[in-house]
Formats: sequence, structure tokens, C-alpha cells
Amino acid sequence: MSEQMIGKVSDFFARPVVAVMELTGSLKVGDRIHIKGHTTDIELNVESMQIDNVPVEEAKAGDPVGVKLSGRARKGDTVYKIVE
Repeated sequence: MSEQMIGKVSDFFARPVVAVMELTGSLKVGDRIHIKGHTTDIELNVESMQIDNVPVEEAKAGDPVGVKLSGRARKGDTVYKIVE
């Protein structure tokens, strides 16, 4: 199992718990991601994501995408896609 960097967290909201990510790679609903930072270490399956408050199934490099998280992320945290 390996990880490839696909972006950075550019914003975070506590309610609902959502991180906005600036993507440098592609991301799809169902992908497993790992968000890593100074105090952040979250692994989750992407269950839903939005671009400009519109639900999307996939996003590409350059898209600012919002993803619901299970815990806190911080601005600047690195987002990795876990590949089998």
C-alpha cells in the first residue's frame, strides 16, 4: 500500500466538519485518503464531496473541493490518496 500526495487543506470548518482541499491530483467518491499535518493524522473513505456547495462524484487537479471529515484538519495539512 502506498500514498500519493494529491493536495493541501486550504480551509477547515468545524460545523459541519469539512475540509476544503486544493487538489493537485484527482479524487473520487470512494477513494481512501490520509490527511497528515503537525497535529493531524486522519484516514477516511471519501463518502461525499462538493465543489461550490454542489455534490460531485469526482474532482481534478485545481478544483477546490469540500470533503466531510471524521476529525479536525488544519490549513496547510497534506492530503494523500492511499493506493493499493
